[in-house]
Amino acid sequence: MQQIDWIVLCVTLLFIVVYGVWKTRGSQNVEDYILGSNETPWWTVGLSVMATQASAITFLSTPGQAYHDGMGFVQFYFGLPIAMVVICYTFIPIYHKLRVFTAYEYLEQRFDLKTRSLASILFLVQRGLGTGLTIYAPAIILSALLGWNLTLMNVIIGVLVIIYTFAGGTKAVNVTQKQQMFVIMTGMFLTFFLILHLLPNDMTLSNALHIAGANDKMDIVDFSYDPETRYTFWSGITGGFFLMLSYFGTDQSQVGRYLSGKSVRESQMGLIMNGFLKVPMQFFILLIGVMVFVFFQFNPVPLNFNPNNKTTVENSKYRNEYRLLENKLERLSEAKKEINLLYMDHLNQNYDNPILRKELVALSSKENDLREEARELIAKADPKSETNDKDYVFIHFILNYLPKGLIGLLLAVILSAAMSSTASGINALASTTAIDIYKRNVKGHKNERHFVNATKFFTLMWGVIAILFACVGTLFENLIQLVNIIGSIFYGTVLGIFLVGFYIKYVKANAMFWGAAVSQSVVLYIYYFFIHIQPKGEEKLGYLWLNFIGAMLAIVLSVMAQTFVKSKTTADA
Repeated sequence: MQQIDWIVLCVTLLFIVVYGVWKTRGSQNVEDYILGSNETPWWTVGLSVMATQASAITFLSTPGQAYHDGMGFVQFYFGLPIAMVVICYTFIPIYHKLRVFTAYEYLEQRFDLKTRSLASILFLVQRGLGTGLTIYAPAIILSALLGWNLTLMNVIIGVLVIIYTFAGGTKAVNVTQKQQMFVIMTGMFLTFFLILHLLPNDMTLSNALHIAGANDKMDIVDFSYDPETRYTFWSGITGGFFLMLSYFGTDQSQVGRYLSGKSVRESQMGLIMNGFLKVPMQFFILLIGVMVFVFFQFNPVPLNFNPNNKTTVENSKYRNEYRLLENKLERLSEAKKEINLLYMDHLNQNYDNPILRKELVALSSKENDLREEARELIAKADPKSETNDKDYVFIHFILNYLPKGLIGLLLAVILSAAMSSTASGINALASTTAIDIYKRNVKGHKNERHFVNATKFFTLMWGVIAILFACVGTLFENLIQLVNIIGSIFYGTVLGIFLVGFYIKYVKANAMFWGAAVSQSVVLYIYYFFIHIQPKGEEKLGYLWLNFIGAMLAIVLSVMAQTFVKSKTTADA
């Protein structure tokens, strides 16, 4: 990194922190600190909702996901627009009518304290893990590529977030996320157009997409019914729908964003904005990853994008074998470049040459074989190494091919995204702990200032916990998938509780509590035995289905339990 990159990076991040503290200083009561005084306009709600979900993992992992597997991951988001409509017409009016501070307050009014506590605890567990991961993800990758100390990176990101979240609460999160979304989208658009500029001079976007398509990177929709296939139209429209319905409708990190809206209508418009823009945004980020793939059809590409893995092999007895694979890849890359240029010439003459297309597929297959051999050598050199390098693809391109200044901006994009999602997570964890756990159980009368200070204390506490979790975290497969897997394990059951509360008045508190408890236990069992312990690529079930299974189990079991209780009561009478 050059001096200009450091200047751009530091100025951008410091501006966001100082701006957040300055704009939101002086919160005196709980409503101001947690709900932002209900002054947030719809467009800020929309941007804040998008920024909360768009973590650094999105901008690090999604392009790498597309580089390796193509555009199919976009199907994960197909259920999101439908979920936004359901939340707007069901969840938001109820939350605003009851004037709740957190989503889980509703559950005590509808059921009882233990059901509210169960949902709150499930949220705290999964969001606590997820928030630590939003710090850890960019830290481990940047530390590997830039040589920065990993623990120090975790602490820096966490402390920057704690400063303005502690000072201004929800309002600070909302106002800073506007700046962060501007930085993020500016950086991504500049990167996309720069990639096109770096491609061969007579390469058009249409030609680039043809090359990507020849390598199966443009297969956007899969209509297969195979439950073992991770991303299909059906898993996205069902499992993805239930995941998004639970995430945006019951996760306090998102609910807190639109509860701060000026009115029901402003909150609804903010979510509808998210429904319109989120899928195109994810499509665009995946497309950037596909364009990076096309770029590397004409430029040297590493055998493994994670530089730590190369260092590991170089310091082992397998270094000569690894260098031999690198030489083979170098020769293969030259052949691939020649065939791609020839294929592009035919495309410019409006002829999609099937022979050259077949050669491209064969060369890509050989490259994948070399990469697999390299992963095997890395695993032999150090069995603890994470050989999956998807999360390093995009940052490798940024550091090696972007011009001075833009590198600093893209690093600011990654860290801004980390800060935005981490801030929302910590703010939600603190609000839930203060309102659903502490306030509900504290003895004696306490004034407003006491609960503001308590929420600030829990903000600091969860910030420290997130940093500590990030410091002891381990990289696991593709980070964006890990975040969604953690969510899928817990979101289904929580969503089931809310859906029963909203729509099935017949079910009472005890039936709901035990139905939810059993549902969560079954989901954990299914995840462990059908997904977790299975070899990679051989899972018996796509993780998105856990959202559907958890929600349906919670609903069905609670209805059955209530029916049994009612039947027993009738029989006893």
